[in-house]
Amino acid sequence: MQNDSILLRDLTDDGILRLTLNDTGRRNALSEAMLKTLADSFAEAGANPSVRVIILAANGPAYCAGHDLKEMTAGRSGPDRGKAYFAKVMAMCSGVMQGIVTCPKPVIAEVTGIATAAGCQLVASCDLAIAADTAQFSTPGVHIGLFCSTPMVALSRNVGNKHAMEMLLTGDMTAASRAAEIGLINRAVPAEAVQGATMEMARKIASKSSMTLATGKRAFYAQREMPLAQAYDYASNVMVENMLAHDAEEGIGAFIEKRAPLWQDA
Repeated sequence: MQNDSILLRDLTDDGILRLTLNDTGRRNALSEAMLKTLADSFAEAGANPSVRVIILAANGPAYCAGHDLKEMTAGRSGPDRGKAYFAKVMAMCSGVMQGIVTCPKPVIAEVTGIATAAGCQLVASCDLAIAADTAQFSTPGVHIGLFCSTPMVALSRNVGNKHAMEMLLTGDMTAASRAAEIGLINRAVPAEAVQGATMEMARKIASKSSMTLATGKRAFYAQREMPLAQAYDYASNVMVENMLAHDAEEGIGAFIEKRAPLWQDA
């Protein structure tokens, strides 16, 4: 395990990288330091062939409390009242969220606490999410005069419009069971079973060809922004190229021959 003050890293023998937010004193807020650490960690993991799946977990009662509001308030001291500083932090945060989406490795959020504002955005940005049944989610910016506009981007791409707007306009807490119903997370499980459920899903995914997973993840996020006909044209081309890959030939052959495939991740 590699350990620094705010993020723990643990890579298992079967290629599952556990990143654990560990700035419990600040409720794992997305400070500048945390954003930089996360950006670097996802970039490194994406380029590391030993990593097959990433789990994003957290220590403490809060999964992630969003932006560090004390740090943001201190940024107001400049002559522009903080405009340049706020733009910098928003760009850093947006970069992390997009880095999760563009990372070729599947990312699973393991949520055992409260995820608010940009913390809720962090969960929504992950490819999959499993939460404790005691976890809660909210986009509470309206309570302090600050609409959760950047969390809205990830939230609105994961849940229906009316469910997203209800969370954004009321700022109310959403229970894990409700988060599962509206599609913000995959499922809610008893708190003591969260890590086991996440690892079970991670191991299942890690057993697949990493080339296939990267191809599919990239195609999923690309096609959903396209009109229907364009999406089918794009996906058809992806399928053609995928069929020519070694692992597709091996996987199909193994299925026909009723044997386990031998992936080369190519």
